[in-house]
Amino acid sequence: MDDDIQAALNTAAGGGISPVLALIESGAVDERLFSRHLADSLGWPWLETPRPEPDDAAELKRLIPARFAVRHQVFPVGFGTGRVTATSHQTVVDSVTIKRTLKLACHDPCDLLARQAVARQSELPVEWCLTPRTELLGAVQQLYGVGAETFDALIAAGGGSTDDQHLRDEANVIDDEDEDASVVKFVNQIIREALAQKATDIHVEPQPDSLRIRYRIDGFLHEIPVPENIKSLQASVIARIKVMSKLDIAEKRLPQDGRINLKAEGQSIDVRVACIPSVEGESISLRLLGQERFTLDRLGLSEEHRAKIELLLAKPNGIVLVTGPTGSGKSTTLYTFLSQLNSVHRRIVTIEDPVENKLPGIVQIPVKNEIGLTFASGLRSILRGDPNVVMVGEIRDLETAEIAVRASLTGHLVFSTLHTNDAVAGITRLIEMGVKPFLVGTAVRAFIAQRLVRCLCATCKEPANYQRDELTRLGFPEVKKANKLYRAAKGGCQQCRGTGYSGRVALYEIALMTPTMQALVSQKASESDLQTQARKDGFVPMRDYGLQKALAGITTLEEVARVTSEELE
Repeated sequence: MDDDIQAALNTAAGGGISPVLALIESGAVDERLFSRHLADSLGWPWLETPRPEPDDAAELKRLIPARFAVRHQVFPVGFGTGRVTATSHQTVVDSVTIKRTLKLACHDPCDLLARQAVARQSELPVEWCLTPRTELLGAVQQLYGVGAETFDALIAAGGGSTDDQHLRDEANVIDDEDEDASVVKFVNQIIREALAQKATDIHVEPQPDSLRIRYRIDGFLHEIPVPENIKSLQASVIARIKVMSKLDIAEKRLPQDGRINLKAEGQSIDVRVACIPSVEGESISLRLLGQERFTLDRLGLSEEHRAKIELLLAKPNGIVLVTGPTGSGKSTTLYTFLSQLNSVHRRIVTIEDPVENKLPGIVQIPVKNEIGLTFASGLRSILRGDPNVVMVGEIRDLETAEIAVRASLTGHLVFSTLHTNDAVAGITRLIEMGVKPFLVGTAVRAFIAQRLVRCLCATCKEPANYQRDELTRLGFPEVKKANKLYRAAKGGCQQCRGTGYSGRVALYEIALMTPTMQALVSQKASESDLQTQARKDGFVPMRDYGLQKALAGITTLEEVARVTSEELE
């Protein structure tokens, strides 16, 4: 460790950079612990999490503008009072006066250029505080808003225009823009921050007096701070996104759909864009689809469920249906299945609405209802193209269901989705569509239902000592108090952005179509009878599967209850 510290100091001396910054960036010291000791040595106040007083925020932003705070990495915390010795004719007078001061936080007291810039900028004497760099950058974003430094420069330059040269479609690489402020850079900062926070969606929503921007992170929407007066750039921001997604910027009355191909840190990001007109202006939603690998390990399956899935994927024919509401991860599960089967010896063809992720080696067809390319018509054409495996984005009607059944009975392995609450309900859903019961029992291999729950943050999760009435209220009266369970820490930590959760995992239930189940389906048995038989065949309800995840410390009972509450009704 001493060698690492010395190497960092040598780098600082040779490169003309601050030794504090060199030590922190090298990883040779723990940033938080090092900064705290440094503050004690300097006699500076230490701030664990810098936050300004709400009543002072407007004046603090006037004294220290966003662009200045970001460039010099300082944060205005508030105001204080300092004792100043009075002088008269260059003679020191014993009396002192109390003068208002500006409290300013930084993470590097050795950054002399920043200190000099502050001395020129500030109208008030400065009291310095020390805080960790990550906390400081988060506080700057919270006070000024995402992209505020670019926004300030745009306003100073006269604002944006929908005819601005910077709206050209050349800047879809969002890593390195030029230093000039532009709407391009402002929009890129919004997208980059969403990627940094691992958001799946960005919603740009005009409001009467502002432009609201929200990120969907781990399934929950979070409103992000934006610069004041952002309403003045609403038209330019929306026009820039429409240009990036190759939409008609002149059409503001009809909904439009588009795509953006982004490059961020060398990674390709596919963005689905939906533009919807509203009374306050056009609202835009961006779905961020990373080009990640789809593996069974990623699904977090239990050993028992994984064995069942591998058995289903080894089948030469039949239908496997994944059920669940919108946003429950069905597409990810299907893409994982296709990736497992993808080989040079198999021809895999899909028809989707829309194609969410592009899989190499697989033929993917987007639905285009306006020209008659529907799930049913596309599936007919696919079957004439000699496929081994077929994936239909969704079975919505009897025609598509019947073609899928026919495909499975003629030697094809078919994957698709249904909108039902649980796995067994998929059986009755197909029959209600009009598919004959004996065909359901013969063609379908399994129904898989799933939901997504948030994973506990591994850094700050804490033991949960549930009381008996809490367990009953959550629907888990059978859980013993001796069981080791965890809950999200109140206030979270830096790693989970204060939420207590980080990432998501799927809860599954798999209803296999065993011979006994086939017979019951053919006899039009009730759903309760089918549920009873499924349990006899080894069916594990989603709620029980979720309880296993909670007992393993992966998620909480609250999360399991949230997504499986309909089972208790």
